[in-house]
Amino acid sequence: MKLFVALCFVSLVAYSSARPNGSYTDRYDNLDLDEILNNSRLRVPYVKCLLGKGKCSPDGKELKSHVREALENQCGKCTPAQQAGTRKVIGYLINNEAGYWQELVALYDPQRKYVKQYETELRKVFRVKQRQAELKSD
Repeated sequence: MKLFVALCFVSLVAYSSARPNGSYTDRYDNLDLDEILNNSRLRVPYVKCLLGKGKCSPDGKELKSHVREALENQCGKCTPAQQAGTRKVIGYLINNEAGYWQELVALYDPQRKYVKQYETELRKVFRVKQRQAELKSD
């Protein structure tokens, strides 16, 4: 289930650079993904960077440089925190930013080799979590 999660723009995999032991650095594992996802001024520039439609910050460049590799090697160099973070971000994009999600898929997985298996699952996971949050607030 880790294969396509690296496609997301805030993926800690993409932020990081490879260590000599072959894994990505854990330097960004504590990044506040919720803050980024819930703030379009933070979120949109990363997406535009990945799409080649905007300037890339240094961490955006790093992100962009690792997306394909992480996609192709099933996030084999990711830490557990990076895997969880990428699932969170992809779930958010699928469920809240469908237009951007489709553009990213078209660019990074035009044959849809990797996304099919994740889209259904992440939609379900997101809906369950959304329903649980609604029940708590009632």
